[in-house]
Amino acid sequence: MQMVASRERCTRHFDIDRYGVAMELRDALRTTNAVREFRDLAISDDTLFAILDDARFAPSGGNRQAWHVIVLDDPQLRARLQELYLDGWYDYVAHLLAGLVPFSPLASEEDRRVAVAKRSDAEAASHFHEFAQSLERAPRLLVITADIGSLAAVDRDLDRYTIAGGASIYPFVWQILLAARERGIGGVMTTMATRNEPEVRAVLDVPADHAIAAVVALGYPIRTLQKLTRRPVAAFTTRDRFNGPAFDL
Repeated sequence: MQMVASRERCTRHFDIDRYGVAMELRDALRTTNAVREFRDLAISDDTLFAILDDARFAPSGGNRQAWHVIVLDDPQLRARLQELYLDGWYDYVAHLLAGLVPFSPLASEEDRRVAVAKRSDAEAASHFHEFAQSLERAPRLLVITADIGSLAAVDRDLDRYTIAGGASIYPFVWQILLAARERGIGGVMTTMATRNEPEVRAVLDVPADHAIAAVVALGYPIRTLQKLTRRPVAAFTTRDRFNGPAFDL
């Protein structure tokens, strides 16, 4: 009984002996939100190393660990990344202004034309761009690349948009955010820089066999949400078939 109780405690808490943080795992799962506003406080190399040291235990296909992390410190490189990010962000906002899901794989050519027509409006809508226009000032910026040749993209031959390969990369990115959360640091994963992947590759000397999987911005948050709004389980879970009865209690 004592062994079971001890194991249960391990599953419910982060490592409180090392960091003195008594955060319930369940609380972390329910309160780790996308943080885009940061205090003007530095994150030390030691702290960032510890975050990555914990995150590296994420699962991946064949345990190939196909990720590479570029810790972006150079101000000029940060500024250039922000320019490329903003270019994609304006396209994203243009879709929103047109009432469309940005970059949806199911979008029609007409949808694309409508979004392109909104580009100038998107650039003028400054209230959308606070994070995008301050990306270079994030206390820490990480560019996560994926070794394409190491990804088990089991859906590559299907007649649809591919998604399965990301299962070997994005759990690692999520563990970065959880490991940061344990230390009182917030962050956000964004894929907007992939919109201009060839240019980002050139700026950061990323080889052609690596994809730009994500940019992660980290910092001490100005505010931390205590409650997130998400759909209830019964809204997205069914029994036996996609159109089966809702899984509910």
